[in-house]
Amino acid sequence: MRAEPQAVSYRPDTPIESLADWLGDPVAPADFPKTRLRFRNDLHAAGVGLDGLTDDQWQNHFGRFEPLADNLAPPLALRYHGHQFRVYNPEIGDGRGFLFAQMRDGENRLLDLGTKGSGQTPWSRAGDGRLTLKGAVREILATEMLEGLGVYTSKTFSVVETGEELWRGDEPSPTRSAVMTRLSHGHIRIGTFQRLLALEEAEHMARLVNYCLEQFPGPPPPDDAPGRDDPSVRLMHLVVERMADLAASWMVAGFVHGVLNTDNMNISGESFDYGPWRFLPKWDPGFTAAYFDHQGLYAFGRQPEALHWNCGQFAVALRLLTDAPPLIAAMERFGPLYMEAIGRRWCWRLGLESRDAEANAGLVNACEKQMTESGIAPDQFFFDHRGGRSATGALAEIMQGFKPVGDTHPYWHGDGPESMLIDEVETIWAAIAESDDWAPLHDKVAALRRMGDAHGTPPLPQGHLPPQADDLN
Repeated sequence: MRAEPQAVSYRPDTPIESLADWLGDPVAPADFPKTRLRFRNDLHAAGVGLDGLTDDQWQNHFGRFEPLADNLAPPLALRYHGHQFRVYNPEIGDGRGFLFAQMRDGENRLLDLGTKGSGQTPWSRAGDGRLTLKGAVREILATEMLEGLGVYTSKTFSVVETGEELWRGDEPSPTRSAVMTRLSHGHIRIGTFQRLLALEEAEHMARLVNYCLEQFPGPPPPDDAPGRDDPSVRLMHLVVERMADLAASWMVAGFVHGVLNTDNMNISGESFDYGPWRFLPKWDPGFTAAYFDHQGLYAFGRQPEALHWNCGQFAVALRLLTDAPPLIAAMERFGPLYMEAIGRRWCWRLGLESRDAEANAGLVNACEKQMTESGIAPDQFFFDHRGGRSATGALAEIMQGFKPVGDTHPYWHGDGPESMLIDEVETIWAAIAESDDWAPLHDKVAALRRMGDAHGTPPLPQGHLPPQADDLN
């Protein structure tokens, strides 16, 4: 069973303020007609000392955005650029969100509370700065499913319905509105560094590198890595490690993010910002999530390539501070790191002890072959073969070489796996849209958390230090 977040007292800490003059813009939240609490994540609120808020206090902080004690006031809309479907765009930034608060958790990690749908900012362009309620519900479902499958993801912390009618061209309108707050370990993006490169702000970039190394620490580069003592090179290695692991975790989860632009790539290595996501109905490398991704640039099977390309853009930005060869050496680690991560995570989801790289690769290849030939849904495949059970033929022979972890959780003896295909997402939303029935959503969240408990503690994401209990709690 996986460990729940360690309950702590609220501990505000706002190191982002030392960079705020050039990293963001102070903004005011929208004044919504009403605030109605629809979702509060007390599981993770306990990890930052906010689970004791009353519902009224919660709505004031995460619907009206009254500042938390000793925290950011006003919030900051962060500045960044980015490649969007490989086209560089210098006109973006936090257009419908802001960084609301920072605090420490029980492992002394810095955590951010950021928003989506909280109103217009200097970076809204022609947008209204709002979020549909359906979009917020979809993000709850995405983050809960991914967390249960071991992906290092942001958490949907709060959803408050705001009483406005929104018009959107890609869904029935008018539609209900909401403001969402997400909990994550940072909101510094590859696009944040790209902006500093475009403006040739070398001093600011050096300060941002140091901020990221301090707030998102990880292991040092390999002993033989050139330039390994250079802060920029150290951060490059960490980002490559994190992105390789993130790509692997999505593949093992059968997840398609949909929009892998550089402004959606978090330096902390977290998966976040869920728009047109999908989970696979069958093992199909060409499956796409975004209806506007006509070329399949971010198709399921191309996600590792996309994250590797994004790492390359990060290396280009860091050239403002350092020479190319050490950055290229870090980039060359992506492939082997990805293969190691996918083998380790694949074994974890199957309930088998990881072996050496060659054995793990053989297992992954055999499983992919069987899923492709049979057309079985990935969720069903991993459920059916948990611990090596139900395997036949060549796959059974390969699995015999792996030791099962010995699961006893009743989930594995139930009727079948939890999944999150688009039809179920639409059914959950229809209950809300047509009869304001939130029970299917809350039941699904409870079921996904039970699934996560059954899988147990996920692998430690690459590029991060093992958790350390904080003696100050």
